[in-house]
Amino acid sequence: MTLTALHREISACTLCAARFAATATAHAPRPVVWFDAGARLLIAGQAPGARVHASGLPFDDASGDRLRDWTGLSRDQFYDRARVAIVPLAFCFPGYDAKGADLPPPTICAATWRARVLARLPEVRLTLLVGAAAMGWHLGAGPVATQVAAWREQAARGIYPLPHPSWRNTGWLKRNPWFQTDLIPELRGAVARVMAK
Repeated sequence: MTLTALHREISACTLCAARFAATATAHAPRPVVWFDAGARLLIAGQAPGARVHASGLPFDDASGDRLRDWTGLSRDQFYDRARVAIVPLAFCFPGYDAKGADLPPPTICAATWRARVLARLPEVRLTLLVGAAAMGWHLGAGPVATQVAAWREQAARGIYPLPHPSWRNTGWLKRNPWFQTDLIPELRGAVARVMAK
């Protein structure tokens, strides 16, 4: 299957239609597909939020602004599909529960698509694991704080585990100043090198 055909197939996916219709948001699937074969940087996220569901642009929210700041990428660079692939564990917004909390990414999405997509990204040299779900998929289960604290070991393999850039993690970031002083400069350097190639 060509990459274009895979894009089309994912974009037309309705595997979770009944699941999404049963959520508090009662929305239809809208896969947000953002990758190309030549990408060198892989941003492995969790799932689109409500704003991304509306816009169709990954990380088109405050979390995306924070992530772009962490990486040192401009919006134009971040959305350059020729160099950056944004592949979440679920391509669609999972919806909210009755209390308004984010639902987790449906596992059927990653099980159906992830290996097929990653196999078509042969040029990836650097992977950012954004959030607990992405870390769990790529590194195995473990507390986010522990996974991120081991960033130097993972960076040697071309992987940076990152907390989700949501406002909900602002407290964690304040309690762990090494993230900003130690990890972020190294991350920006690694991103700049891979984007320059």
